[in-house]
Amino acid sequence: MLRTVADQPTLWEAILPEELRRLPEELARVDALLDDPVFFTPFVRLFDPRMGRPSTPMATYLRLMFLKFRYRLGFESLCREVSDSITWRQFCRIGLDQPVPHPTTLMKLTTRCGSAAVDGLNEALLAKAAEAKLLRCTRIRVDTTVVPSNVAYPTDSGLLAKAVRRIAATGRRIQAAGGAVRTRLRDRSRAAGRRAHDLNAKLRTRSATAKDEALDVVRRKNAELADLAETAAAEAERLLANAKRSLRAARKKAADLAAAGSKDAAAGRRRGRLARAVNDLTELLEATRRIAGQTRQRITGVTPDGATRLVSLHDPDARPIAKGRLGKPVEFGHKAQVCDNDDGIVLDHDVQPGNPADAPRLRPTVERVKKRTGRTPQTVAADRGYGEQAVEDALHDLGVKQVVIPRKGRPDKARQAHEQQRTFRRHLKWRTGCEGRISNLKRGYGWDRTMIDTTEGARTWTGHGVLAHNLVKISALAN
Repeated sequence: MLRTVADQPTLWEAILPEELRRLPEELARVDALLDDPVFFTPFVRLFDPRMGRPSTPMATYLRLMFLKFRYRLGFESLCREVSDSITWRQFCRIGLDQPVPHPTTLMKLTTRCGSAAVDGLNEALLAKAAEAKLLRCTRIRVDTTVVPSNVAYPTDSGLLAKAVRRIAATGRRIQAAGGAVRTRLRDRSRAAGRRAHDLNAKLRTRSATAKDEALDVVRRKNAELADLAETAAAEAERLLANAKRSLRAARKKAADLAAAGSKDAAAGRRRGRLARAVNDLTELLEATRRIAGQTRQRITGVTPDGATRLVSLHDPDARPIAKGRLGKPVEFGHKAQVCDNDDGIVLDHDVQPGNPADAPRLRPTVERVKKRTGRTPQTVAADRGYGEQAVEDALHDLGVKQVVIPRKGRPDKARQAHEQQRTFRRHLKWRTGCEGRISNLKRGYGWDRTMIDTTEGARTWTGHGVLAHNLVKISALAN
């Protein structure tokens, strides 16, 4: 059941001195902005209006998430800091005698609401700013970046060794929950770890003569790890089949008890644990076979396709993305696009899986900005990745007067003369500020690493970061 606001302040809050009840300037501005009931609308469809346990008040949840992304806090540290601060309790509408929501409650609420809710919040904030005539869109700039997933640097040997360990651990979970208790599953974690250790030791050789020998050892050890992972997956298939049989029997027994008017709560919890473990093992075995196939491809000298390459066992949507950075030539995550204006307000953002081309994403971005603000941008600036004639024609069709995008390749003399004009070069220099905006989002609002898996999780995470960023910017412009 949806709760929008918390309980009324108690006598304890009323007798506090004014100095303790006064919010810092930035929090006071954001608090006034979030008082609008329009920010509750995106959550209405996610909760039953009458049935179910009352949710965390949305006014409290929104303010907690703002503090989390504004000050780069984890869920546990956020709840701890809010619990210890009278000022933050006042801001989050949590009374002195009331408990702060548990970190797992906030985690579950964030993943349950997903990207649709946070997109609705961003739309509501931009609509409110447009109504107050705070959104300037005379000129906008667009750039892309990588939002890294929460994964370690992937190697074939590392992924295979982790897969073998997780197969053994998930098999133990299944048997602990009462499934396939008589099926034997051998733990090959030590064998996989030993081969991975030998492989890494060979890679440390520095002499030129030993490097060729090291590469041969690497190929052989990777092949052995692939064989080991496939053997472990084949054994786990037998355990999985028996576990599914046990799960069906448990469900049939529960149905019979329900028909007889009886209920076993403990058996229901065990059945839930067994179902989750069965689902985890099913996904894990599929991922293990894909990683083994990728490894065998690489052993034969063929580089796996980056668009389908699996680089993580827990985040199947993460992909390798090469952006040409010197320090990080290849990053692993999702590709995001940011569009902002002269005031630094993020007018549009989106996150896509893999490494899609930049050019086709520009026109939809300008269309969304036009719809939100009610005005067509006069100038659109972007980098060379968008530099195509078709993109420029599409923007002119939308009513954009000046498109400031350098062309790919070697332009002809007429195009060179156009790009050397003073106005073009001035707007092109202004465009580089979008890179600073992305840097600000990465350093200050969580875009340096998404802590929620999958593309949907990355969209939720980055959406909350943009919401916190825009709340700071728009609240400052409103005063």
